[in-house]
Amino acid sequence: MHYPLYVFVLMPVQSWSLQKSQPQLVTAMVGEDVVLPCHLGAPLNTDELAVEWGRLDLNPRFVHLWFDGSEYKDDQNIAYKGRTSLFTERLKDGDVSLRLSGVKHSDNGRFRCYDPKEIEEYFVDLFIGNSLGVMLDCSSAGWYPEPEIIWLDGEGKIMFAGATEKTKGLDGLYTISSRVTVEKRHNNNITCKVQQKDINQTREKHIYIQDYAFGVRFPCIMPLPLSLNAVLGLSLFLLFIIFIRKWRQTKICKFN
Repeated sequence: MHYPLYVFVLMPVQSWSLQKSQPQLVTAMVGEDVVLPCHLGAPLNTDELAVEWGRLDLNPRFVHLWFDGSEYKDDQNIAYKGRTSLFTERLKDGDVSLRLSGVKHSDNGRFRCYDPKEIEEYFVDLFIGNSLGVMLDCSSAGWYPEPEIIWLDGEGKIMFAGATEKTKGLDGLYTISSRVTVEKRHNNNITCKVQQKDINQTREKHIYIQDYAFGVRFPCIMPLPLSLNAVLGLSLFLLFIIFIRKWRQTKICKFN
């Protein structure tokens, strides 16, 4: 059985139309403020509105809670206290987008926008980088049982990545994917490793990131001055003439 493995660089792109079929990707730099979009559609009665922004990989999972016309902060994860807010003037239009201030590397992950009354949920993947970082995507298909995916830096240490996405096809086989923000400090050699420990199956993809991807300027090689070029050219020409003369003299001696 073949396990195709794909890796490619993601360019930072933002879009503001949320699709139910797949998570929306939002990128930001460390220290920036960012908006995680979510729109519930029809106009809402804000006094009866209930919305939960959360991260299912955290405990408690609550990033921001709004119930019956006001924020509810008692169960909010401490990592997000004082950093989140909704656009209250837009709530009546169904816009429950989350404003997150001063993003950190620890914010890297999948956020869920959840309406408990209508039982609707939307997902936004937030990826945090910096001016010297790039993002990589790794995916692999055709696995059974369910595999896991990890990223390793040049020293073999596990890197922090965004939420892993897994889907199961009609054939019962799994497709798995993950994204990671790579910084210059991680070394240029990155490994994406997909493994299934129960059957001892492993697939690896090694990626070498060129320096220019981190914004590093290549050293500039200046051309030699014209006068020096001329001297070198003349010297090589004279050496060539001397070589030809010696070669001819040798042939004449052998002939005689």
